[in-house]
Amino acid sequence: MNKIFDNTQNAFSLKSDTELERAYFLFKLIDSEPLVKIGTAVTNFALKAHLPVEGLIRATVFDHFCGGVSEDDCIPVVDKMYNVGGVSSVLDYSVEGKEDESAFDDAMNKTLKIINFAKEKKAIPFAVFKPTGFGRFELYEKLGEGKTLNEAEQIEWNRVVERFDRVCKAAHENDIALLIDGEESWMQDAADDLVADMMRKYNKEKAIVYNTLQMYRWDRLDYLKKLHAQAQQEGFHIGMKLVRGAYMEKENKRAEERGYKSPICPSKQATDYNFDDAVTYMMEHIETMAIFAGTHNENSSYKLIELMSHNGIAKNDFRVWFGQLYGMSDNISFNLAAEGYNVAKYLPFGPVKDVMPYLIRRAEENTSVAGQTSRELTLIKRERDRRKGKN
Repeated sequence: MNKIFDNTQNAFSLKSDTELERAYFLFKLIDSEPLVKIGTAVTNFALKAHLPVEGLIRATVFDHFCGGVSEDDCIPVVDKMYNVGGVSSVLDYSVEGKEDESAFDDAMNKTLKIINFAKEKKAIPFAVFKPTGFGRFELYEKLGEGKTLNEAEQIEWNRVVERFDRVCKAAHENDIALLIDGEESWMQDAADDLVADMMRKYNKEKAIVYNTLQMYRWDRLDYLKKLHAQAQQEGFHIGMKLVRGAYMEKENKRAEERGYKSPICPSKQATDYNFDDAVTYMMEHIETMAIFAGTHNENSSYKLIELMSHNGIAKNDFRVWFGQLYGMSDNISFNLAAEGYNVAKYLPFGPVKDVMPYLIRRAEENTSVAGQTSRELTLIKRERDRRKGKN
């Protein structure tokens, strides 16, 4: 197979020399776990103490990994990526940790607004939200454990269901695909059940509602097969975003503390096999499925390319998308787009201080994924050298 991901001219075509230098500086910092921990602690302290650091954060880590502070603020980035690089955007309202009814309604309204944005803008083919953006974590957890909600909790849960339904209905009416993120395993069962209900309701003709499978969990392929059996029997399509996962340390720690078997695969290699097996299974049943492969892994991307070719799936078939996070793996995103594949970048946005928990999690994940940051640095160095040789 033609190896396409080493083309740094395509990968960084949207970055000025200054932006390339900033990327190099940031990934050098992220490459050091002690520096990430120190930087996280200092940033948290500065924000809690209301020190005037938002401007510095905005000019460095925020602008590299986020599209802006609002939907409108993201539009120049969205347009540039799409018009110059052929890469679409998924506007992701990345405010985390807020747990009151007004915040849940705000998140719902943001998602509805993004669906309307997407309806008018070809460069935004998806909307997205997190289950805990629409309801309290503890409610999902309690339901997932099979416990009965009290009267007040049931009323509260009914509002969560209503928020899901409003957004899924709007996505269906406007023909905009809707990605629903995966979260911690101990709340995910309730989220899975609710998303499956939305699929039954709104995925009758094609996949509009997408759940997320975190394939570092060893049970997720079995879940997909079980859901597929239900879909065949009941006549609905499955939309699924496949990722490796984002909560590994938290998952393993909780399992150890509480004395149950960790839901996480025993090794990175087992996770890779699990991810690729899920991709293969979905491609074998693509007539009633749609896949959003959220991966920064080159081998998994090549695997999906091979499967598309083997199954006679056109590069631009809307049932198959590749996805990466904004600010990372541009060598995958922009080179895939240059070859004609469907590619979308997750583009986080929100007020700087509210998005910091997301950004901190991003930095911590990068330090824990072997080779991810060093790969970014190698490619950036190569592009710097290429540009210097050209001048």
